[in-house]
Amino acid sequence: MRVVLWDTRRRDVAKDFAGGFGVGQYLGRGGLAGWVVRWAFKRDRRPVALAFAYLAAIFRRLGHQVEYSEDQVPPGADVYVFHPSLITLDLERQAIEAALAQSPRPKVLVTGILAHALPEAFAGLNVTLVRGEVEQLLWKFDDVLSAAGEPTESDGPVTVNVGSVRDLDALPFPDWSLFEPRQFRIAYDFWRFPTAYIQQSRGCTFSCNYCPYIVVEKSTRFRQPELVAAEMRHGMATHGFRSFKFRDPLFGLDRSRVFQLAEAIGRLPRPVQFSIEGRIDLLRPDVLSELRRVGLTSVTVGIETPDEGTLRYYKRAPIKDDRQREFVALCRSLGIRTVAGFMIGFPDDTLRSIDAVLKYARLVSPTFANFNVVTPYPGTEFFEEVREQIASFDFTRYNVYTPVMKYRYLSADDVARAHARCFIGYYFRSHWLADHARLVWPWLNRWPFGGPQPAGDAQIIRERRPPAKAA
Repeated sequence: MRVVLWDTRRRDVAKDFAGGFGVGQYLGRGGLAGWVVRWAFKRDRRPVALAFAYLAAIFRRLGHQVEYSEDQVPPGADVYVFHPSLITLDLERQAIEAALAQSPRPKVLVTGILAHALPEAFAGLNVTLVRGEVEQLLWKFDDVLSAAGEPTESDGPVTVNVGSVRDLDALPFPDWSLFEPRQFRIAYDFWRFPTAYIQQSRGCTFSCNYCPYIVVEKSTRFRQPELVAAEMRHGMATHGFRSFKFRDPLFGLDRSRVFQLAEAIGRLPRPVQFSIEGRIDLLRPDVLSELRRVGLTSVTVGIETPDEGTLRYYKRAPIKDDRQREFVALCRSLGIRTVAGFMIGFPDDTLRSIDAVLKYARLVSPTFANFNVVTPYPGTEFFEEVREQIASFDFTRYNVYTPVMKYRYLSADDVARAHARCFIGYYFRSHWLADHARLVWPWLNRWPFGGPQPAGDAQIIRERRPPAKAA
């Protein structure tokens, strides 16, 4: 059977982010300074969604011919698989219609979070919505095809619930060979390329009501650390990967597994770089030190807003200000970059509250600050709560950098201008260069000027020691 995985990179989409809804890139408002910030973000070529690499491995294991196509709909496939993002949904629909117009009519599967959270988006299309984790097709592909029946001129989709993968260790390693993996790079996390996505866990146990990561499931599942390291070793040997971005939304939840993983990464045939994402209160100093010893270069954390009342209202557990500043300072001293997410554009925001976010970002001083505009994702509690306050249901605008809501005290243009001011006001200042130049441009560490140097790769490798034990 010939299977085509259809994809697009238009609108700067990164499908693996925002829980699979996808995000765009900063739009570069604010004149030349805004353009410079946009250029810095756009120079990367992020890997395709991890789900596609798993699907490539799964269909090959099942004995099918699998292809990958960007923007084009190659004719003659038996099955087309679409894994849409929110901001490219209209493009996905057009491609689905082109696939369904063929004769004989193929089967079309729609996977991912949109099949779960926004099934009405596929009304009128004779497609099969695979509701659940797409990797379940390893065991349920035949069942899904059978439930879909023969392709017809029917008016709407068929939904098949496949559930979640209970044993993540049973999955094959992702197959990146279809996607030109040697081009993959994420420069805000690494300076060694190419880069791959990887996971050691899935799911999140917290309950932030705006978060898309808990739409499908609110439990956390883990892979065996040795198997994760084996996947890294395989990617290094097969595709030359030199860096790995962990796509766990809550890395560090299980301390013992983190230390086991660090020990396994330390035994890889050559040093690698990797990045993680988690909560500050889960990434204690001993964890950071041990991970840095074996190649950690970047940590992504969500700080969101300094307004504790806002965080509590939207069910996010706040972290004390001094903990956040101490965490970023510790990372800097260890030679670890920090990527902190901040949110502006809550319905009750004012120019003063947005300026407070910028001021706090400067105070905390992460290596990279990413200012997101609050975006209501379908399927979240927040979406239902603010539905009457949503100004636009044009999902092409849901890129996390465009205002889409009605604001009590501000216009959408006010929020857009304040958003640009946050980016420009954060990066275009001498203190940012002074704090982060050696982390952003590691070659500067060859020179002795400029005060204390963060721990570099060579220093970390020389200081390798027996791994610390989990508490």
